[in-house]
Amino acid sequence: MIVLDATIVNIALPSAQKALGISNGNRQWVITAYTLAFGGLLLLGGRIGDLFGRRRTFIIGLLGFALASAIGGFATEPWMLFGARALQGAFGAILAPSALSLLSNTFSDPKERATAFGIFGALAGGGAAIGLIMGGLLTEYLNWRWCLFVNIPIAIGAAIGAFYLLKRDHIAKEHRVRLDLPGALLGCGGLLSIVYGTSEASSRGWSDPLVLTFLCLGVALLAVFALFEGRTTHPLLPPHLVRNRNRGGGAIAVGMAMVGMFGLFLFLTYYMQVVKGYSPVMSGVSFLPMTAAIVISATGVAARLMTRVPSRNLVVPGLLLAAGGMAWLTQMKVDSPWAGLVLPAELLLGFGMGLVFMPSMSLATLGVAPKETGAASAIINSAQQVGGSIGIALLNTIAASATATWLATRNVADPLVQKQGAVHGYTVATVVAMGILLLAALISFLMINHRPAPGEAEGAGAESEAAAVASP
Repeated sequence: MIVLDATIVNIALPSAQKALGISNGNRQWVITAYTLAFGGLLLLGGRIGDLFGRRRTFIIGLLGFALASAIGGFATEPWMLFGARALQGAFGAILAPSALSLLSNTFSDPKERATAFGIFGALAGGGAAIGLIMGGLLTEYLNWRWCLFVNIPIAIGAAIGAFYLLKRDHIAKEHRVRLDLPGALLGCGGLLSIVYGTSEASSRGWSDPLVLTFLCLGVALLAVFALFEGRTTHPLLPPHLVRNRNRGGGAIAVGMAMVGMFGLFLFLTYYMQVVKGYSPVMSGVSFLPMTAAIVISATGVAARLMTRVPSRNLVVPGLLLAAGGMAWLTQMKVDSPWAGLVLPAELLLGFGMGLVFMPSMSLATLGVAPKETGAASAIINSAQQVGGSIGIALLNTIAASATATWLATRNVADPLVQKQGAVHGYTVATVVAMGILLLAALISFLMINHRPAPGEAEGAGAESEAAAVASP
């Protein structure tokens, strides 16, 4: 539901804009309000779960997400939709780390853990593509409002299941540690500034003063946050969680993979609809093979191999396969057939992403003390969110610049030339995305060194023991 909502509204946006009278200058806030609240509050949301119990925050997050979706679906003014999307993001920031924490704490047996994280990784990787398909279907055959209403039955059903099936992990008031409010302000403020800066870069460009100001402010706040967390007694994000090379490598792999993946969604959506003339529904359906490849890869391959081979042997080949898919797309032409160009690229990318997401999600909480799984989950979720934001902004800017340069010396009055210019911009950006995935493969190879061992997920790794000793 969380990943789906990052893309489902994109296809409904033109209809919502027309219905509510949203100006061109303000329409971006339907997307930006969600990504800002979600990305900016993830660290705080993860820690709240650790302090008050993940089951409780999971259910609150679900019901809050359903309420926000209802408000957005019934919106009659632009500000109502903007506010509802921000509220969705805020509850999503509580929900996402709680879900990953519950998964980690519920499944301790290595084989069960591998299966559970295989399913979770498949949904995390395929949710965005499913959002594009559902957005097209709901907008074309029902109404744009159903792109928000669809969350209500999902959230309520999951909340009922959580209430009856999940173990109660309520933390008594006398056993709670103090919430690190200064850390929350610094960490969430830094993430919020970076996400906002990158989202504005899509329309303003990377050299715009506002964009540079927010990016520099975000980096500065996160630097101060890192210094502060090393000195406080109850850190929002315990430093030893970040210093773990496997967790760091997994987060970098996911973040950089999302740069390429969200960029691909953006370009292929425009390529299908603008260049090839596909309807929104057919454009969404064209992503189904990639979604299927992610599911098969994560649940059928990665889940079976995670307990047998080093994590690096899954993540690195996965990134190389995804880079191969990008390389295939660099051959894109205006008249390229879908089956001959897009389909093989989608299959390579999907199969590769399944191998990346599944072990990386597992590494995020592996060996972490139960009271810190929320904070650890927030790391991988933040990497996923920031990576997606940067990917859309960076690759969109590169594509637009390459297209403008290409068209500058040609007859722009010819519609075919305009399409050729757009495709040229997409291919240039795809080359950059391929380079990012190759760099991620190198970093993962150097950083991730986890090897499966019997009983490693029983909750007592060396790191969790050290954390237990260090905690007051």
